[in-house]
Amino acid sequence: MCGIAGILGGNANEVLLTNMLKSQTHRGPDNTGSFISKNACIGHNRLSIIDLSQSANQPFQDVFKRYQLIFNGEIYNYLELKSQLNYNFKTNSDTEVLLAAYLEWGKECLNKLNGMFSFAIFDTKENKLFAARDRFGVKPFYYYNDATTFYFASEIKALFKTEIIKKPNKKVWANYFLFGSYGLPNETFWEKINQLPGGHYLEFDQGELNIKKWYFFEEEIKKYTKVKLSYLDAKKEYKDLLKNSIKIRFRADVPIGFNLSGGVDSSTLLSLVNQEHGTESVKAFTFYSGDDNYDEIPWVEEMISYTKNPLEKVLLKITDIEKLANKISYHQDEPFGGIPTIAYANIFKRAKLLKTKVLLDGQGMDEQWAGYDYYLSKNNTNTIQGLNQSPFKDNVVSEYLFQYASKPEYPKPFEDELLNKQYRDIFYTKIPRALRFNDRISMAYSTELREPFLDYRLVEFAFSQPLEYKIIDNIQKKMIRDIASESLNDNISYAPKRPLQTPQREWLAKELQELVTINLNKIKQSEYSNWFNFREIDKEWEQYKKGKNESSFHIWQWLNLGLIIGL
Repeated sequence: MCGIAGILGGNANEVLLTNMLKSQTHRGPDNTGSFISKNACIGHNRLSIIDLSQSANQPFQDVFKRYQLIFNGEIYNYLELKSQLNYNFKTNSDTEVLLAAYLEWGKECLNKLNGMFSFAIFDTKENKLFAARDRFGVKPFYYYNDATTFYFASEIKALFKTEIIKKPNKKVWANYFLFGSYGLPNETFWEKINQLPGGHYLEFDQGELNIKKWYFFEEEIKKYTKVKLSYLDAKKEYKDLLKNSIKIRFRADVPIGFNLSGGVDSSTLLSLVNQEHGTESVKAFTFYSGDDNYDEIPWVEEMISYTKNPLEKVLLKITDIEKLANKISYHQDEPFGGIPTIAYANIFKRAKLLKTKVLLDGQGMDEQWAGYDYYLSKNNTNTIQGLNQSPFKDNVVSEYLFQYASKPEYPKPFEDELLNKQYRDIFYTKIPRALRFNDRISMAYSTELREPFLDYRLVEFAFSQPLEYKIIDNIQKKMIRDIASESLNDNISYAPKRPLQTPQREWLAKELQELVTINLNKIKQSEYSNWFNFREIDKEWEQYKKGKNESSFHIWQWLNLGLIIGL
């Protein structure tokens, strides 16, 4: 896991690049490198995970010094690719394999890669750039393009260390407050700052920017639907794929740990991890808040009683939240998911202190096996687990901001309604925002996060299975629960889905009441004040403090904006 940055065109200079790289040093504190030419500057912040030697530092160049590669992420199947390539390797890194794959297969190499990646290759002979992002957008790629210069980086803050002026993208902000949207795959909360969508590549040549899609999910899953497997055969194939996904994600030259919740997803994953690696070698991490109404400690400890892994319980203290909220807001650059995200960030903080440089988690299971409660309903369009009514407060949004709103419409490439919901969550809503939140909090503490369930083979296979393999008698993720039951008891394997929770609702109304008020006042006194009707905000805030708090998301939205204004 690393950071990449670059400037191509008229404003390319070493000073600006240095400023960009300094702003994202947390992504890669082990080495900083750059390549500088007349009209192109590219740089890299390295977090050393595979081949810790200096020979694997970046920018990484071919033997003829024509191509300069900067790469953020991991190519998990690099050993398999290495055996296929006719190349004289000088390192044991996946970085060199990636460059060799590009030299051998060109852009077609993307379809051969199994990993999380965002990389750029500069051709010094042709003065052009090729860049690509992994299938689901696990690793970030932000860019700004004007008439003279193309800028790109792993984090938005790096772009603002250049001559780019920070202005809000009012459409995205309006959609956030009115619909809970975090933007489309190419959008950000900042004007003219764009994302390269997951599964896309770009080419920048002679001032011309071209972006193309390379991963066609809808086409890929067709190969799984040609022959319907029996339930038992499908379960075996999925389990074999999952075990292989875990195996290749344990390729690292540094210690690996595991993020454990009380749910069936991470429990299943940890049980399979232990079958391959043993219990003593993998430390488990979990967070708790000290509130028995929300903490999953009982389920986690029950799981650990089976697996015997060393367990690090990380307490989120109410007294630490303000400091942590400011830190995480800085690293996110955009709104994030609330106090649960802060609690999760605390795990990476502890992992860094214990020198555990890589962590695995169970992200991605619910989306591929239809695990959320709203997958069962034809009428509930809300995408927040556990809520039956809208958590958004359109009455507080001013007419000025309202005019920029445009309710997001998502593609529906399938005839089946459930598949379209899953597709939306994988490519447009749930997964993209969770990946952004998690990338920033892991990188804030210079640690790497890997998600075995987001191996594209698993997502494609699970997505394409018949509904009766996903939901049976209202039991969701049935196949995963059956896999879990082979090594875990029924309390764990068939436990109901629980939202990842903290006492956010109660804390915002009581212990964090002053923090909310301070940040509401920041908004009132800022350039964003004309976005809101503060009479309505004050009314909602008073009602919330008095107990109207089924959802705290609107309160968090306002608090989060105040934190961003204060950066």
